[in-house]
Amino acid sequence: MKILTQTDDRYEEIELHVCSSALTDEVRAIVGELHEIYDQNIPGTDEVGNKRMIRRAEILSAYSEGQRVIVLTGDGRYTVHKKLYELETELGDANFVRISRSEIVNIRKIKSLDLSITGTIRLVMKTGYETYVSRRNVAKIKEKLTKERLEGRA
Repeated sequence: MKILTQTDDRYEEIELHVCSSALTDEVRAIVGELHEIYDQNIPGTDEVGNKRMIRRAEILSAYSEGQRVIVLTGDGRYTVHKKLYELETELGDANFVRISRSEIVNIRKIKSLDLSITGTIRLVMKTGYETYVSRRNVAKIKEKLTKERLEGRA
């Protein structure tokens, strides 16, 4: 079995390709394992009550609003039945970072950072959604973004 790793700026999320001359039991087992690892979807409910499974890669932000936790994606807002810290633990991979007591964001969905406000960072997400990094989390997000950038070049 060969395992190849390729990095390129054109990929917005991780892509895994399984290539083989035939669809064998081994190939099926590998693909099944990959689905179990990466297809951990989160159930959410939109504002009119429709239920939907949300893929991790779709999530821009998750924040608490009163007693509810809202997951923001490119196509809407969804209420999830988890506490924010539970969702943070579940999403807990390298792509998500807490930016305040009430919000976590997907760093792969950040479009730009505005550092002009003293002591804080304004984040603009790829969809145009804007939010702010609290002062206590500025160092954490800078570290996470620097690490992401360095690993992206490796």
